[in-house]
Amino acid sequence: MFQKFLLSIFFSFFILSTFGQVTEKIEPYYIRTIQFKGNTAQSQLPIIRLGETLQLSFDDINGNEEDYYYKITHHNFDWSESDLSKGEYLDGFDDVRIETYENSLNSLQLYSHYTLTIPNRETRGLKKSGNYMISFYNYDGILVFTRKFMVVENVVNIGVEIKRSRNLNFIDSKQNVQFTINSGENLLINPNENLKTLVLQNSNIKTAITDLKPQYTLGSELIYRYDQESSFWAGNEYQNFDSKEARVASNGIRYIELNDLFDHYLNTRLSRAERPYTYYPDINGNFVVRALYTDNQNIEAEYIRTHFALKYYEDIGDKEIHIYGNFNNWTIDESTYMRYDEETDTFRNTRLFKQGFYNYKFVLVDRDGSIEEGAICGNFWQTENDYTVLAYYRGPGERFDRIIGMGRGNSTVITNN
Repeated sequence: MFQKFLLSIFFSFFILSTFGQVTEKIEPYYIRTIQFKGNTAQSQLPIIRLGETLQLSFDDINGNEEDYYYKITHHNFDWSESDLSKGEYLDGFDDVRIETYENSLNSLQLYSHYTLTIPNRETRGLKKSGNYMISFYNYDGILVFTRKFMVVENVVNIGVEIKRSRNLNFIDSKQNVQFTINSGENLLINPNENLKTLVLQNSNIKTAITDLKPQYTLGSELIYRYDQESSFWAGNEYQNFDSKEARVASNGIRYIELNDLFDHYLNTRLSRAERPYTYYPDINGNFVVRALYTDNQNIEAEYIRTHFALKYYEDIGDKEIHIYGNFNNWTIDESTYMRYDEETDTFRNTRLFKQGFYNYKFVLVDRDGSIEEGAICGNFWQTENDYTVLAYYRGPGERFDRIIGMGRGNSTVITNN
């Protein structure tokens, strides 16, 4: 068991270093509940239009009122840093201390809650479309964590349709994204080389499909009607728990204990891969912080030790089981690892969550870092998923990749052809 534990720690950190983009910095343990959004619903990957607002908040459970500073960098389609100078893409300046923070009130876990809104007095806005990264540093200049976001121009229209797979091997388990890019009166020169696309499922950039080429042109429309190349595993509706009431067991929670913190023990889950599909609403892997009987849930919500349990009888070999969701930006690490418990014959995990409503699923992770999302929860073509298509363009003589359009689709209107 001790060797298995050491192997697990090594394996989890191996995944951390290989699974994500090289330019991403995963937050340390004491940074919790990062919420990053634009003008739309909660997401860890905001996609905003020029002139719209960004808001990022997080908690530091060290609770020592640490000073944090942020920097904003502009990136190309492949997330290499662009050639633009700071003044070309940023109105104002960055490398600024976050001034808005509050300390927790009446909670068992002490923490400091930080909030950053852009535009603000120093960072007045973003002037270019494209990929961006915001990086957070402590007082000593050490990088603490990063988050990605995108800024979009309205140049082209993108129509998105969700189809069932035409491959009979995957007709019941995959969803296919087909789309058109209509440039209208705008001339896109050599789109096969200068135009790139990014297709997202549920705002998860780590599973994105990149750089599909247009198959053919109809007037001002570029047509993308791929099957295999633009298909995603459909997955299943996310499981959830709701800890908005710290003292009373509610949705998904079996029982509660009060120690130094509240402990919530979730219902023991079973594999759903071989069970019939059942629809129930979810928020596609996201989460919402909420706490009843509080005036300010940002600083009054409790941190709760949440206990997961899974009965899974398939042989997983040297793979691992993890909990997975947008609560930590789709990251696989030691905090998400489900350890096998011989006494109860279940896989178990205990992780700290701020009070709220959370989506999650159980996934199998291979030694190379690849994730099998449907191995435990199943893949069903009926599953409700959000899809986003972004179009990037770098015209002749331009020095960066603009995002010139965005289209959205949802599999609730999936069709067979």
